[in-house]
Amino acid sequence: MLILGIDPGLNYTGWGIIKNDSSSISYVDCNIIKPNAKLDTSRRLFHIYDELKQVFNKYQVDAVSIEETFINKDMKGSLKLGYARGIGLMIPSIYNIPVFEYAPNTVKKTVAGRGHASKDDIKLILSFLMPQIKKINVGNDAIDAIAIAVCHSYHKQY
Repeated sequence: MLILGIDPGLNYTGWGIIKNDSSSISYVDCNIIKPNAKLDTSRRLFHIYDELKQVFNKYQVDAVSIEETFINKDMKGSLKLGYARGIGLMIPSIYNIPVFEYAPNTVKKTVAGRGHASKDDIKLILSFLMPQIKKINVGNDAIDAIAIAVCHSYHKQY
């Protein structure tokens, strides 16, 4: 089973794919989608859509897990995050792939054992689970996306 994790964002959308066999998980691929910040919001969203669609066309994923939006003091920023998240929710439906949503603290607790783990803690744990991650240099958003996929592999809801 291939699980695609998505860490949505208007500036950086991370995606990561893991393979989940009945007894193990393994790293498949990951990257970050970086729309040009000078583009208007609609063009940035289209860029995210287009890149994620290519991921879906390249990999036959069985499930998608995506981080839930948390509302912070910057309401405008939260709204923009919601736009990118909407793209991440819409594309799987085009391919009839189930989507599962996880709160950031649930992802951290599942992967690192505590809900307020740091990004470094998450990367360290993931590198023990999947040693190839030590060689990846794509940024935190892709690592977060892998963590979201790993979270789903432990919470499978089929």
